[in-house]
Amino acid sequence: MRTKIDYGIDLGTTNSAIARIENGKAIIKKSDTLKDTIPSCVSVNKKQDILVGDPAYNTLKMDKLRALKSQKQESTNSYLEFKRTMGTDTSYYSSNMNRNFSSEELSAEVVMKLKSFITDESIKSIVITVPAKFTMVQKDATIKAGKLAGFEHIELLQEPIAASMAYGIDAVNKDGIWLVFDFGGGTFDAALVKVEDGIMKVIDTEGDNWLGGKNIDEAILDEIILPYLESNFSINDILSDTSKKEILRNSVKFYAEDCKIQMSFKESYNILTNLGELPFEDENGEEPSLDINITQETMQNVVGPIFQKAINICKDLLKRNNLKGSQLTTLLLVGGPTYSPVLRKMLKEQITDKVNTSIDPITCVATGAASFASTISISEQVIEQTRDKTKIQLDVKYEATTVELDEMVSLKILKDKTIGTIPDKVFAIISRGDKAWASGKKQITERATLFDVQLNAGASNSFEISIYDEQGNNLDSQPNTFNILQGFNVGQATLPYYIGIEIFDSVLEQDVFMPINGLEKNKEIPPNGLTGVYNSLKTQKPIRPGIAADSIVIPIYQGDYNAKHTRAIYSEHIFDVIISGEDIPALLPEGSDVEITLKINRSEGATLSAFFPYLNHTEEIPVKFETKSALDANSIRNEIVKAKRQAEKVNAQQIKAELKVVEEKLENKGGSDAGRLEVLSNLREQLRHLDKVTEETEWSRVEKELKENYYRLEDLIDRVKANDEDERINWNMVNANKEELNGKIEKLVKNPDVYEGKAVLDDLNGLIHTLIRIAAGAALLMRWIKEFDDEFNDIQWKDRNKARTIINKGLQMIPNNPSEEQLENVLSQVRDEMATTPENEERKMKLTNR
Repeated sequence: MRTKIDYGIDLGTTNSAIARIENGKAIIKKSDTLKDTIPSCVSVNKKQDILVGDPAYNTLKMDKLRALKSQKQESTNSYLEFKRTMGTDTSYYSSNMNRNFSSEELSAEVVMKLKSFITDESIKSIVITVPAKFTMVQKDATIKAGKLAGFEHIELLQEPIAASMAYGIDAVNKDGIWLVFDFGGGTFDAALVKVEDGIMKVIDTEGDNWLGGKNIDEAILDEIILPYLESNFSINDILSDTSKKEILRNSVKFYAEDCKIQMSFKESYNILTNLGELPFEDENGEEPSLDINITQETMQNVVGPIFQKAINICKDLLKRNNLKGSQLTTLLLVGGPTYSPVLRKMLKEQITDKVNTSIDPITCVATGAASFASTISISEQVIEQTRDKTKIQLDVKYEATTVELDEMVSLKILKDKTIGTIPDKVFAIISRGDKAWASGKKQITERATLFDVQLNAGASNSFEISIYDEQGNNLDSQPNTFNILQGFNVGQATLPYYIGIEIFDSVLEQDVFMPINGLEKNKEIPPNGLTGVYNSLKTQKPIRPGIAADSIVIPIYQGDYNAKHTRAIYSEHIFDVIISGEDIPALLPEGSDVEITLKINRSEGATLSAFFPYLNHTEEIPVKFETKSALDANSIRNEIVKAKRQAEKVNAQQIKAELKVVEEKLENKGGSDAGRLEVLSNLREQLRHLDKVTEETEWSRVEKELKENYYRLEDLIDRVKANDEDERINWNMVNANKEELNGKIEKLVKNPDVYEGKAVLDDLNGLIHTLIRIAAGAALLMRWIKEFDDEFNDIQWKDRNKARTIINKGLQMIPNNPSEEQLENVLSQVRDEMATTPENEERKMKLTNR
């Protein structure tokens, strides 16, 4: 019986693998065809048998070729790359089964196939790896797939951390800063890892869930294979028909994938088909074929731009952490595409020459996951199911990872878990797997007995527990083995995103993303999880008890760097907190405080509670992750058009060019859910860039207004001081406020921030208006109203009739000795109706400073 999970699965977009700890080492368990990995492919045949792996992939190839022959897109029964739609409501129809499969169900079939390679024991616990940039929704979907596959205890691990585990265990020099470059089949992850005295800590992560080997296949297809067919054969009718073109692309994409693999190890390769291998005729009745010579120079031109995107992500990651490539101890390659000579050359030229190829980039994620799994205890629920109570049950406690050379192990007998007679005296010996060390014999009882075990440095140490009766007869026990990693201690998992809520920002006048305190990006998640609190919420209307229609909806999002104060729709929506009258015991008035507490566990599962101080009531709210729907192509197209207009307005030429690429991608990939999700992700990235450019444009206006109003404040202070005979103003306080504002403005000039700038501008204007109100009195305010009346026709108004009505109201008040507050209210309304023009800004300043 195992007490640690010990099994790891790399559930990849294109290929998957499973590994197990055996004698202290992570070993890949080979497939039924003796391969290290299987294609992440599922197929259903006419007998309704479900095929997974190589048989399914071969069927998929045949399906695509049949479609090419008939020129009809028939209902498919073979599925690939469904990992890209995890966490969405995308369904995959099977005509043979007459039902839809979800991404989770197809992933579960792959996981079950991997589990079938383990024939000597039943496993209920597993570590499954996920891309670093997977959202909480996608991780929840992965856990669902694991449960559908029969696992009861599932832990998730980020793929770059798994790769770091695989490398770090055997690394000669563990200390330093590593950059993990994980270019997989469908996703790209980059992770900065700091290792000090063998203790690993993830500093920062970045990535792209839509960048991977699949993009390389498509580039070879669209820039080499299809142009060759177009040049050598008459296929204009096919290329001009979206449906037929897609059939052609799908059928020859396998040649592109093969070319990618071959060119990872060869200087040149010939894409060659046999006669009749492409079963269709062109417009002249010829059977097309392929005979294309590919060189590394060709690959550089075609796939270089794709690799460059990944390298740029790494450069940005290093830059925001104030690091240079020269400071890296190693750059660790992960994923099949990293065999590419083109990529390796680019990495050495642009990042560092310390490119590490010491581990297998294809299997390291699975072996690293198994190594991590050897440090995670199996849940008590699963352990109870696997106990053989006819054997003496032991409780074994120890640190699974350590940087020390010896470790304390605690052994005790679990009498209540054992069936049958236990000898009066039981003795134990712990021996290391290499047989070079063993403990002395010690008596063990129902109370803990400590053993001091010695470890081999920089190694995974396996140990065997042997127990005996007083006569030295061997007794069966469970568990009877354990494993300790020495010299390398994996750090805690970290949050890959900020977790926050959507609120209305009165400064920016839009719904924005606001991070929750305690749930910041890169925050380490301890074994007992993280807790975040947001206590600045208030109810917008009364909530009546028992009334379902009265409710509060609080959208929860995951946001990346610089997401704070940006539009929430640019971040990933996770779930909505919904609190209705049915959840509260008494009336909750409008404006009542609501304190949200969100707890996140190691695999980013969530629990949430809302506390209402007014009622002294806490409501536990179930977190149900919401699957995403891919927007329809027209909706995305409309968003692109609006973005292009905004880019034109702020003269963002580079963004305009990128938006054109996004638009082209929509035309090519908009027919599938996965394609639209990828386009939407690319669009959001450009929208964030566009917001930044717009913000920089807005900053120029805010900066100008800050400076003008600060000088206006200084002039106003001089004028008012000269006339403050009654000393009604606390000048010490005014000067202190002025100096504080001056410091904030100087800081903003060095580090522009539109949001902070507008907030400081509000404070500045508030001080001006307060000073005017205290010093000037009602007489000056009346004079201002009269001057607005005198100059009415010279002023440009937003709404001329409304402005006239407000001024008339002020004139009517003057004979009745109105208060300063009443007059200031009228003037505030007048100012709001003034159009934004240079003349009006100058007029406001003149009137204020008189």
